[in-house]
Amino acid sequence: MESSDVVAWGLAVLLGVAGAAHFVNPGSFDEIVPHLLPGSPRRWTYLSGLAELACAAGIVHPSTRRAGGLGAAFLFVAVFPANVQMAVDWSSRPALERAGAYGRLPLQIPLVWWAWRVRADSASNTPGRR
Repeated sequence: MESSDVVAWGLAVLLGVAGAAHFVNPGSFDEIVPHLLPGSPRRWTYLSGLAELACAAGIVHPSTRRAGGLGAAFLFVAVFPANVQMAVDWSSRPALERAGAYGRLPLQIPLVWWAWRVRADSASNTPGRR
């Protein structure tokens, strides 16, 4: 297995576990859905979980890895407002919980980079592409 495959599979596993968690324990995700979004938080929880699972599935297969990586990068940017909502809402929680909420904010940067790398690596490993 090439190193680019290991990088891609790692991201796919992360997205798959996170996506499944949206369905196993949706309440924890419901509470961080930005209040400005229309509709029920549960709908957004399920949609974002489904999007994570779709990106994971796209990344697993080499022929769809480029699209899956691109989708994951956009998804990580799209869910950033939920992390901001969490940081705002958790501002009066105990220090350890606040640190976790605040720590999620800069974590989006390496996640976007990781997804973008998967996308770029798949482009350079596709026959006929450079």
